[in-house]
Amino acid sequence: MDRVLAEKHRKSALATPTTLSANGTADISGALTALLADVFVLYLKTKNFHWHMSGPHFRDYHLMLDEQGEQIFAMTDDIAERSRKIGGTTIRSIGHISKTKRLLDNDADFVTPADMLSELREDNLTLVSLMKQAHNLCDEHGDIATASLIENWVDEAERRAWFLFESTRGAE
Repeated sequence: MDRVLAEKHRKSALATPTTLSANGTADISGALTALLADVFVLYLKTKNFHWHMSGPHFRDYHLMLDEQGEQIFAMTDDIAERSRKIGGTTIRSIGHISKTKRLLDNDADFVTPADMLSELREDNLTLVSLMKQAHNLCDEHGDIATASLIENWVDEAERRAWFLFESTRGAE
């Protein structure tokens, strides 16, 4: 009987008022959870490359990746809180991120600076595509607030991809 009461309490504790349908909440919060997992992967990869950067352009690349990492990390709270605002849940652990992410990790001992920047550029462009898919779900369910947030994140990711692209022109 205690399990039944605990489950009932858990569900009522997470019940958040929203104007979205139950399907809208499930679809959008699911998309946001997956997006959050990918953002954490991109953040950690960006910091990994920031920490392991080397070569003649070290300072410029190191500082650029630090700035980009801060911007990416800043998205995490907004994504998670938006999922909760609409009545959903979100990431609970590193294991949850690992099961949910779509972007790939990079555990290589050494990556050239040019390969680092190219990989991050492609990951940012993949993130743009994933965000646009989430935006389409928002449109389907009439969630203009989440769609508006996503539009800003798309612009930021496209800017990061642009900087990474321009930095690799003529890179060693």
